[in-house]
Amino acid sequence: MKIAVIGGGGVRSMFLAKSLAQGSEELGFDEIVFMDNDEKKLNIYGRMSAQLVKTLHPGLDFKLTTDPVEAVKDADYIITTIRVGGDDMRIRDEKAALAKHLLGQETTGAAGFSFAMRSVPALAEYCELAKKYASPDVKIFNFTNPAGVVSQTLRDMGYDFTYGICDAPSSLLHSFAKLYGVEQDAVTGNCYGLNHLSFFESVKLNGREIMPELLRDDRIYTDTDMRFFQKDLVEHMGCILNEYLYYFFYREQAIEHILNAHVTRGEVIRDVNHHMMEELSHMDIENDFENCLKVFDKWYGKREDAYMSNETGISRAKKPYHFDIYEKDAGGYAGVALKYIRSKSTGRESEMILCVPNDGAIPGLLDTDIVEVTCTLRDGTITPHRIENPGELQLELIRRVKMYERLASEALRTRSIAKAVDCLMVHPLVNSYSLAVELVNEYLESNKDYTKGWQ
Repeated sequence: MKIAVIGGGGVRSMFLAKSLAQGSEELGFDEIVFMDNDEKKLNIYGRMSAQLVKTLHPGLDFKLTTDPVEAVKDADYIITTIRVGGDDMRIRDEKAALAKHLLGQETTGAAGFSFAMRSVPALAEYCELAKKYASPDVKIFNFTNPAGVVSQTLRDMGYDFTYGICDAPSSLLHSFAKLYGVEQDAVTGNCYGLNHLSFFESVKLNGREIMPELLRDDRIYTDTDMRFFQKDLVEHMGCILNEYLYYFFYREQAIEHILNAHVTRGEVIRDVNHHMMEELSHMDIENDFENCLKVFDKWYGKREDAYMSNETGISRAKKPYHFDIYEKDAGGYAGVALKYIRSKSTGRESEMILCVPNDGAIPGLLDTDIVEVTCTLRDGTITPHRIENPGELQLELIRRVKMYERLASEALRTRSIAKAVDCLMVHPLVNSYSLAVELVNEYLESNKDYTKGWQ
């Protein structure tokens, strides 16, 4: 079995490499290929991934390449995690929105549409290569943001072998398991909504419903990413919230915090990445791997400590960061994709959270709408869980953002400026025709190398 990673030169590549190496024997991987069109990044993070795999599983066939055809040829599974335009384009996207006092967050905010203008054409090219060169039954798991818009658009383009993945919902469940001192698989949940806009209607510990006690437990507001919400809001909503809902429920506070910080998330990421690459570029990765890992720990720890801190004014609990290559894989970054592969390979039924067609799971949405929902996987068949009572407030927000994603998909597929304006106009975090027009014009100009043919 062959698995390919498109974007294998990214900072988080080693997380994928660790997951794949630890699961390779059980899942039957014969070949793993990490591909990236940025040779400099591949030469650093790709080589670190290769050294990690060599340490954990010396006999595993692991390759690095800048050739996408070589990467996808005969691949059974492909993971895509790319950033077209790099960190500098992300910063430009965010600042264009912030200049209008709008949230510039790259997935839920207006900047997400600009990111999608670059991401979708590139991903479509990889999908076409997969159709031509990969296994006839290939599955593509997309981790590229904005995952909601991207997943919807790729499916609308006919790429029904693609699935959106995100580790935010499963990571939240894992944090609850840690609170209870149990294995992460002991805590399960019924998730529904859209990517970065999802809710848990149920959370169970070894089959026992714990949602009521969880909402009252003060520890979730200090020790998990529920820390971004006030307890009274959570109890009013009556469910567990994806951390990205902070941007919808505290919009004005998020904008104020970012403006007061005088630095965007994109700038934080760019600076961390620059310093880490600069330091690692002068080191001998193969012969001084332990010290390379220490450098990675130092800079990636800064990135983790800063997660949503500028936007919320709340920092994660500060503790030394350590990426332990030998520790059992927590199943975050690559866990969702590997869970699918494991279930299909072994024939065991399992539950997982995926971005898939709604097919009646959430009332009030189209069957073709891509939703983020807990699914049952059996023999390769994915069945989304039906949500009987999603809640009026939750459903209203889901439907509004889904309208944005539908219109965004149409704009991206037809290269329609009018539909681009429509999608941002209805977006709850823009909600203005005049501002939508201004943003679309700016994003078309900044993305002119990627948006030929828009009219």
